Amino acid sequence: MKSLLSATLKTLRKEHGLTQEDLAMKCGVGINFVRQLEQGKPTLRMDKVNQVLSLFGYELAPVRTEELNEKS
Repeated sequence: MKSLLSATLKTLRKEHGLTQEDLAMKCGVGINFVRQLEQGKPTLRMDKVNQVLSLFGYELAPVRTEELNEKS
């Protein structure tokens, strides 16, 4: 199941003209990790997710559930 995180990351990657392989190399993570992240795998290491997101100036942060529901 796709998540907001996976969809956002995929959009950012494409906007920057990066392949999944490019992204993995630039962030120092494996290609399988990038694929799993973009596919919305629910169990990934937060430190590695932040490692990838930091390339685009983002990081994981807690968001109140009400805020997520308002945006949907």
